[in-house]
Amino acid sequence: MIKYVVIGMVIGYIFGCCQTGYFVGKLNRIDIRDYGSGNSGTTNTLRVLGKKAALFTFLGDALKGVFTVLIARFWLLPHVSGINPVAFLLLAGFGTVLGHNFPIIMKFKGGKGIATTGGVFFAVDPRMALICLAVFIAVTAASRYVSLGSICMVTALPFILYFFYGYQPVVLAVGIIYAVMAIWQHRANIGRLIHGNENKLGQKVK
Repeated sequence: MIKYVVIGMVIGYIFGCCQTGYFVGKLNRIDIRDYGSGNSGTTNTLRVLGKKAALFTFLGDALKGVFTVLIARFWLLPHVSGINPVAFLLLAGFGTVLGHNFPIIMKFKGGKGIATTGGVFFAVDPRMALICLAVFIAVTAASRYVSLGSICMVTALPFILYFFYGYQPVVLAVGIIYAVMAIWQHRANIGRLIHGNENKLGQKVK
């Protein structure tokens, strides 16, 4: 069982290392990490390069999570026993988030993993992804802070997992790991939110 968990996470990590925002930036003759917040995720791409570039970045980052879960579900899961199937798929997907956040081929400087997390949860159970999206949209629309919407979305993940799958300790633990990772990646944003100088949605950065 452990062997297949490791294989799934390694496959996920390899997918995660493909940084959509970086490639979109290069098509626009820049390194996206040299601008704005310095990461290669959707929000920074939106602020630096605009909506079209951000859309491509979001889709690419989300699809990494989808592809990982599909591979884990149809190729690895039939050989696995002794672990909750949902936990197994989420662990494989978490490898993708790790690859996205800390890509070895880019000196571990990646994004924050929100779109990739959304792709993972969509592939595991679209119902969960719809609730995540609703939380993100509601909070972001009310506050105009993408970071706050992202933080609230990931904070809701363990509760969403509990709602759909009940008290499954391993599943809930993996959900908490996703939330902790995303909140850690947003630690600078949290500091700016506290001090009132976080960039709002639609605000351009240099």
